[in-house]
Amino acid sequence: MTSASPSPSSLSPLSLARWLLVVAIMIVGIVVVGGITRLTESGVSITEWNVVSGTLPPLTQAQWQAEFDAYRQTPQYILVNGPAGMTLATYKSIFFWEWVHRLLARTIGMVFAVPLAWFWLRGRIPAGYKPRLLALLALGGLQGAVGWWMVKSGIVHDVKVSHYRLATHLAVALFTLGGIVWTMLDLRALARGEARSRLTGLGTLALAMLALQLVYGALLAGLRAGVVAGAGWFSWDAWPLMQGNIWPDGVDWAAGAFHALTSDPYLVHFFHRTWAWAVVAVLVVVARVLRRSGQRRVSVALHCAFGMQVVLGIATVWSGVAIGLAVLHQLCGAVLLACTVWAAHALGRPARRG
Repeated sequence: MTSASPSPSSLSPLSLARWLLVVAIMIVGIVVVGGITRLTESGVSITEWNVVSGTLPPLTQAQWQAEFDAYRQTPQYILVNGPAGMTLATYKSIFFWEWVHRLLARTIGMVFAVPLAWFWLRGRIPAGYKPRLLALLALGGLQGAVGWWMVKSGIVHDVKVSHYRLATHLAVALFTLGGIVWTMLDLRALARGEARSRLTGLGTLALAMLALQLVYGALLAGLRAGVVAGAGWFSWDAWPLMQGNIWPDGVDWAAGAFHALTSDPYLVHFFHRTWAWAVVAVLVVVARVLRRSGQRRVSVALHCAFGMQVVLGIATVWSGVAIGLAVLHQLCGAVLLACTVWAAHALGRPARRG
């Protein structure tokens, strides 16, 4: 006697969860490419947003020259790269990263929208999930709009994009990632016949504290503030101190406390490295609670993620913000967010009976 095969409807939640896992991995990838784009000062190398025609890079010498001529009108070229002697060949290297970033964004949009339409038309989306999936799709569209809004600030106003807009761009991406991971976990629970998870007080606290830390990481990156503490491997003057002091010298309060907290490189760097320990303390509590409840896998994953993130943050400062380490730090930040969402989801999982 053979057991009955699972019905198509019972397989739908798992199929949706696997699809969302692919999207989540792609979002982590674009966060990494975005970090490279920032660190290589490539963000304003493409001065127009052409959704269709911009998919292909310039293919002829005339097209390359036209792109370069448009870039030469930006403050970044006029004030920095032009005087430094940038050539067309050099321009192509920064164009590459911005183009890859935009191409990956378009690809993620297609990978999300097309399967969503297919699942929808086939009636494979479980009850209650359509509004959530539409909201995630809308967040993806918002991310594109915020990205262009960010780039425009560097084309018109400054030699770099606004650090506020950069932080907004990263925040929307990570919020979308968190929503996708949570929905994926709910769908996996549904496939097991379990109820949706709820957001607990401890889970909310951990996510909120980590969100603030990640936003400050973006502000720090936008302000190029990673080097203000000093540098040098295993130099205590660069970490745990800042230029040999506990409290950084040079904080400018003249424009008010809010401006200093969000725009002063010294204070933003100090807050980012100090708040990290408060985040770690809460995540340790979360991991211990999960371990005591028998959820060892998520506990171990959370410990590994925040431990690696701390190590990479310190190494990035000591290295003087070496691109490779800074990119790994940003990658680990996205992974840490996914692990924290997983942990918060596990905290709110209904207890099994029996």
